[in-house]
Amino acid sequence: MNHEILFRDVEGKRFRLGVAGARGGFSRTLLAQLRAMPHFTIAALCDLDVAGVMRTLKELGYREDAARLCEDAAAVHGAVEAGRIVVLRDQALLDEVPLDILVEATGQPELAAGIAERSIRRGVHVAMVTKEADAVVGPHLNQLAKQHGVVYTTADGDQPANLIGLVTWARLLGFEIVAAGKSSEYDFIFDHDTGEVAWLDRRVQAPDLVGMWRMGDDVSGLLARRSHALAALPQRATPDYCEMNVVANSTGLLPSRSDLNYPVCRITELADVFIPRAEGGILDRTGVVDVFNCLRRSDEVSFGGGVFIIVRCTDAAAWDILREKGHVVSRNGRYASIYLPYHLMGLESPVSLLSACAHGRASGSDRQKVHAVMVARADRDFAAGEYLEMGGHHHIMDGTTALLLPAAEAKDMAPFYLAAHKKLRRAVRKGEILREADLDLTGSGMHRLRTGIAP
Repeated sequence: MNHEILFRDVEGKRFRLGVAGARGGFSRTLLAQLRAMPHFTIAALCDLDVAGVMRTLKELGYREDAARLCEDAAAVHGAVEAGRIVVLRDQALLDEVPLDILVEATGQPELAAGIAERSIRRGVHVAMVTKEADAVVGPHLNQLAKQHGVVYTTADGDQPANLIGLVTWARLLGFEIVAAGKSSEYDFIFDHDTGEVAWLDRRVQAPDLVGMWRMGDDVSGLLARRSHALAALPQRATPDYCEMNVVANSTGLLPSRSDLNYPVCRITELADVFIPRAEGGILDRTGVVDVFNCLRRSDEVSFGGGVFIIVRCTDAAAWDILREKGHVVSRNGRYASIYLPYHLMGLESPVSLLSACAHGRASGSDRQKVHAVMVARADRDFAAGEYLEMGGHHHIMDGTTALLLPAAEAKDMAPFYLAAHKKLRRAVRKGEILREADLDLTGSGMHRLRTGIAP
């Protein structure tokens, strides 16, 4: 695809852009890339840390008078008339700024859903980066956007949008998708000389991995032994379930199993791992989403938090040619892995923004439906009246474990991030899955969106 031809019709056009959650890492990468593009005018930046927003603009080379902090509607209107970037602490004031598209990146599900809904209702496109909201009400915001003639989309640069793009590209070409997924957030980096595995700044000794480096005939057994050898390191992350929920709702692919598989495997092994169990792999069904933990040496390339698909090889001769060129084909020759070993966060997102503003097309899916539901299983007893706190880098909800279920198996269960920051109406026992009836949903905009109640 020649992107210069695809977007040639936007030459000379500029679109007004707002960002909610402007101090986050994703937004920082987006704002950096927008400096190199003539297609967007940054109209509004909203964040509780307004001083940090001002520092970011200065770091990016904006003049000190390029932005103006606005605390009320009158100040907003004055800044807009003066051609200044409107910097906001109060997200409600975003409604006072003329925008073509709003990038929602607060990471707070209820807040994000509300900002997106109000933007859509006033005719503004929305690029949803807050996956915690997208997993719960993405399909509902998608429908609302259609009703108002605007686009609601995931944003390229985040794994869900990149994987949706890879899946739909493959389907257009006629490939059968056996599995689709991503690597978890951080690689397991093995030093053959010392037997040490690095995961971020943590180090563990796992010398037995030397004898587990090559995959034999017992794939499941090998993966179990690797997982055991690395038991001291995290092998599951809550955001992965959320992202696969978004992909499932956008593609119709279902979770491989409720806790996903998370094999510890090398890139070269993907086409032997994510295939049916009857053929030596780990899948009990096909047409699924899943996640793997990337195992590599320090001198091997990272998967970069990238995305992959496993496709069925229907012509052996064609894939023999591709295997010779270094492509990842299963040992039995019946499956292949196609992957993008990167996700560049906001550096890629302007393509999605242009697609929405200039062409009225989502770069994610415009046909989202609730195909899967991320739910929360209680890891301890909860008392009635307890508050379900969400926090931390992985947006963990204290005392719970995330699971991803097909929608047909999740009747009456509460979506994980609908439960976040809510009080319990009744006691919940350890091992139970939270249900909507367990939650005090008074004032929840996401609950209202899901149930179709008018604002």
